[in-house]
Amino acid sequence: MRKMSIEFVPDEKIMKLQAQMLDKIESLELVELLRVDFEKGIKLGVMQANVKEGYVIEDVELPDHVEYLNQLKSDGNKYICIVKVKVPKEFRKMMRDFKLDLIWTTPSMISMDKFIISCIGEEEELRKFLELIKGVGTIKNISFKKAAYQEHDILSTLTDKQREIIIAAKQNGYYDMPRKISSEELSKKVGISRATLLEHLRKAEVRLMENILGGY
Repeated sequence: MRKMSIEFVPDEKIMKLQAQMLDKIESLELVELLRVDFEKGIKLGVMQANVKEGYVIEDVELPDHVEYLNQLKSDGNKYICIVKVKVPKEFRKMMRDFKLDLIWTTPSMISMDKFIISCIGEEEELRKFLELIKGVGTIKNISFKKAAYQEHDILSTLTDKQREIIIAAKQNGYYDMPRKISSEELSKKVGISRATLLEHLRKAEVRLMENILGGY
């Protein structure tokens, strides 16, 4: 598997959608994607909002499709928040096109002049994603590297087996809504019992949430 990061300037329709929110925000950076439903157009994630000088997070006027569910931490002009995005209907077909066998990761950010999106996957899926990005913006920079879980990477907090199982669960649609695969089917795919599979997933999920929300 490889990690790909793409820096691009989105087209006018997408920039117009984000303009209201970015009026008082320098950038929004992904900390961790918690859930994504490509069919319903819903994304839930932990984000860092870097607010422009002279403003606080309460000054930011959010568009109808964005909701701050909870503020976890603030440090100067930086705010860590749980954010829910419900993509407007006119963009949902486009979002469904992005339902690929990829792991969405950091760095991923939005600002007035550029977007950065990073993902991990096999070469064929990364190539499909790259072609989709070409259809919604102008690519400025692309980087590829071998997927490795460094000390600062949240997946490095898992054991090798937990990481293997939770990635297999994601790739096979276990976390999709609705699920594409049952726990019984997934256990057969990875060659372990259902009870062992569920134990690995539960421990991995608890450890990931503890690291995302540690101290809150």
